Amino acid sequence: MNRDQFYATMAPLDEARLRKALWTLYWRGSAQLREKIEAELAPEEHKPRAGKAKQPVDVPVLLEEVRRFVELARAGAYMAGDRRVSPKERTRWRFTFTGLVEEAGKALSADPACGGQALELLIELAVESRDREYFRSEDPMAAARFVVSDAVALLWSSYREVYGFAGFAERAAPQLIRWEAEYGWTRYGDGPTAEKETTLADVLTRMLRGIDAWLDFTDRYLAALDRLPQGGSGKPAPWHDPAGYARSQRTRNLATWHQVLLEQLDDAEAGERLDRLVTHPALNGPELLYLRARLDWRRGKADSARGLIRDALDVLPGHGGFRAFAEEIGAELPERARRVAAR
Repeated sequence: MNRDQFYATMAPLDEARLRKALWTLYWRGSAQLREKIEAELAPEEHKPRAGKAKQPVDVPVLLEEVRRFVELARAGAYMAGDRRVSPKERTRWRFTFTGLVEEAGKALSADPACGGQALELLIELAVESRDREYFRSEDPMAAARFVVSDAVALLWSSYREVYGFAGFAERAAPQLIRWEAEYGWTRYGDGPTAEKETTLADVLTRMLRGIDAWLDFTDRYLAALDRLPQGGSGKPAPWHDPAGYARSQRTRNLATWHQVLLEQLDDAEAGERLDRLVTHPALNGPELLYLRARLDWRRGKADSARGLIRDALDVLPGHGGFRAFAEEIGAELPERARRVAAR
């Protein structure tokens, strides 16, 4: 809608419905959007006067501060008695972190290269902190109220604006592989921060417009998989083997993205790309079997699809999505899956 259409649509709403719409936007929106709404709601006397602009971000200094913060966190300085971090600062780490995030967001417009690098480092740290003890917090990203998917959306939008679609895709594809998380970036997956998260597959779906964009990004994604260790060649280890665990975990995290690709590309004569995806050595595990089963079913290979989904259920007999698809295509459930279903 343009502005006139938007105003016309809003005209019939009473004050209560307008308040509800604004609250939904505020609660579900990004940090920047919430700040804008809060600024509009502030009393006139508390609003900044014209001419008193905020001091610009010193981007090189900010980048060094971010690098030092990330280095200290990874070294365990915020956990143990490291003299480089005071006891008071160890308890206030989340305020330092959120301040750096805010400054990095502002720096994107002033210096996209350095600002983007700073935000990348902070996102990397956030992703790692879900499984590693960097801070004295039970759930670090929930404590910091940092919504990783919002930060990634801001970063990727900046990439696309500054570097064009090709530059955005080249940078975003490997980051998708590293950063996507099956259950989000908080440790327990609940609470207000987790409620605001979306998958990175959702972020990309909003950014990719038209089949050419999907095909181009898919090519970059497959190339990024090729650059992973043993991603370009070689037979992958079984997912139950320690050497295959990383591939299995990667495939699990990217399962939603792969389903999106299947929906977007299967009718676009992109069969070769999907064939590469479902047989890629950098991917492994039952989720890949499920993806292959869905692709075979779409192509009329019913027997193959049924065999593949049975194999997937042998590994994860309690997976509801696998079982639903097996029942949909008339595949016989393995014994373990039947016992789980009966319970």
